[in-house]
Amino acid sequence: MNRYFYIVKNKLYRHLFFWLASCVQGTLVEYAWIHTTFKNVSQPHIITLAFCFNLALMPSRIFFTYYALDIFAKKPFKKPNNLWLTFLRLSVGLMVAIILYRVALGYYIVPHQYPGNPPYTLQQLFNPQWMFASLLDIGYVGGIAVALKLYRMQTVSLKNEKKLTTDKLETELKFLKNQVNPHFLFSVMNDIHAMALEKADETPQVVVELASMLRYMLYKSVNGTVPVAEEIKILENYIQLEKIRHNEQIDVFFKKEIDDYEQMISPLILLPFLENAFKHGVDNAKDSAVISMDATLNKGQLVFMVKNSHKNQSDGEIKENMGLKNIRRQLELTYADFSLNLTDLKQTFLVNLQINLNSAKTL
Repeated sequence: MNRYFYIVKNKLYRHLFFWLASCVQGTLVEYAWIHTTFKNVSQPHIITLAFCFNLALMPSRIFFTYYALDIFAKKPFKKPNNLWLTFLRLSVGLMVAIILYRVALGYYIVPHQYPGNPPYTLQQLFNPQWMFASLLDIGYVGGIAVALKLYRMQTVSLKNEKKLTTDKLETELKFLKNQVNPHFLFSVMNDIHAMALEKADETPQVVVELASMLRYMLYKSVNGTVPVAEEIKILENYIQLEKIRHNEQIDVFFKKEIDDYEQMISPLILLPFLENAFKHGVDNAKDSAVISMDATLNKGQLVFMVKNSHKNQSDGEIKENMGLKNIRRQLELTYADFSLNLTDLKQTFLVNLQINLNSAKTL
């Protein structure tokens, strides 16, 4: 309710300001027309007459202006069949306004400006030349009002359209992030169950590492951005967790060259690539597996490379799974400047991700 009154109040102020400006402009025009007629009259009196004459003409302007605004507010040009009907309605309204204008001019303004002249006849009242002049005066004010109205309607429409697009993109991005529900969670839970049955010493550590990652995914990932240090930490936690799961039988190398650990980055944007490396390079390996990562950050330019060995026969053609398609779409929604290249060799899969972290989009 308060918002409604706020909008109405602003709308009322806008209209009052418009008609106040129109009244000042009309008074100045009337003064220019009549000031030479009254030679022995004081300037304040002439200004008062100009103001009164302008007020007499205002009803015709106001009538046509709001009549036209009502028509254009319904967006008549969106339907071609309505063009002729719109033109007819405008013509009728304009004719009524001209008549009001001419009546005010002929039976109020002229008798006060030229007291000795006889009253206006109907022929003088509907003189085509002066009716056209009246049309220009009325159309001038109404045209400005309609132009301002259309501009405002277009601005509001574009703003609403932008908001709808932003809301749609935000919803899509949230949906994509919610899909980052790593498959390893299911494997980890199964491993924890097996380790608990065997009363393995590593069970508490696995639970702690898993809890730390879940806490990050549930709470940190809802933020728009996090420091690079936190994203690096979650990668290290994930590596430690996977090493425990695989009894340290994997070789993981993680090289970091970070110039600013406080540089902000979209959360969980790097983890899916590491997860994918373990899924295809370790879980499917029959013997030892090797994963190497290289993270370089220099003045906001991030280069993240992940290379994992695999034993699958490859023809070089890369078919992105749902996880990679998901993360690529997240990158498109989050950063304006990035590149993601995937290379599948006979025994190696390479991910090369480059992101300008300063090009983050504002949804």
